[in-house]
Amino acid sequence: MAGATFLSAPTLLGPRGLPSVSPPARRHAHIQVCCQAKAGGSEACEEALRLRRRDLIGGCFGATVGLEIAEASTRSTGVAAAADLIERRQRSEFQSSIKSTLTAAIEAKPELVPSLLTLALNDAITYDKATKTGGPNGSIRLSAEISRPENSGLSAALDLLVEAKKEIDSYSKGGPLSFADLIQIAASQALKKTFLDAAIAKTGGNQEKGRTLYSAYGSSGQWGFFDKIFGREDAQEPDPEGRVPQWGSASVQEMKDKFIAVGLGPRQVAVMSAFFGPDQAATEEKLIADPDCRPWVEKYQRSRETVSRTDYEVDLITAVTKLSYLGQKINYEAYTYPKQKINLGKLKL
Repeated sequence: MAGATFLSAPTLLGPRGLPSVSPPARRHAHIQVCCQAKAGGSEACEEALRLRRRDLIGGCFGATVGLEIAEASTRSTGVAAAADLIERRQRSEFQSSIKSTLTAAIEAKPELVPSLLTLALNDAITYDKATKTGGPNGSIRLSAEISRPENSGLSAALDLLVEAKKEIDSYSKGGPLSFADLIQIAASQALKKTFLDAAIAKTGGNQEKGRTLYSAYGSSGQWGFFDKIFGREDAQEPDPEGRVPQWGSASVQEMKDKFIAVGLGPRQVAVMSAFFGPDQAATEEKLIADPDCRPWVEKYQRSRETVSRTDYEVDLITAVTKLSYLGQKINYEAYTYPKQKINLGKLKL
């Protein structure tokens, strides 16, 4: 409308955090108060601008209230968003420190890489869909569980993590790290080492070129979702017995059945062949005889021969990520802490 001034009252349906309105109000979600700006119309316009709150509520269905709520909600949303960013940064920084500590520990004892992988698998594979119990809850740390036949030979890997946890807890500002998180993150770091070692091997053992190859073509950027799953709680009792096969002596059918029971299948059995014991080649030789596993084993063997190893590494990360949160309620505020307030009055200028 030419020569007119419009005052727009926003809807109460605003950004996240604003209160919603009932269905009848949505018909009036956007209201315009028009003041003619023609000659002699300025007084009317000024009068419209001076509408009392109760008049505006009655005539415009709460537009002024909506403005106030929007302003207040914007302020509170801004504060909440800032707090959320601070917490995410705290968790990210803590997680980076954990990875550094674990990488150093693994580098010192590389022979424990296969055991660290099996430790994480055996802690997670206890998940039972029917009862929604078990899963990667750190219960494998308990003596009653780590001493079971299926966990034979894993004590050294657990001991390594116990020592690493002491260092991690010493610098944590948001409380001690759970074993549930520790075990899964350790497996991811061990897996990354195998990926990096493969890249170095492809460059003839040149460390610098291998790292460059891994950075350029490797799967280091595929861990985003895994990293978000951070805040698992430790179980205080061992998981029930009989839920974990002895991988070395288990038949392929038993292995498939176990993976299917937790929502996975032959594809994940094939791609996780390194998790069933120290001899990946022997495991794959057993798996390749199975018609369900054979095409996947061959696929991943071919992939490992390529420069990027994309199919193998990406599918393996995906499988490990799925296992790492089976049945777990993740506390996304875990390991956060209040920021220290600065008393400006005590600052010396």
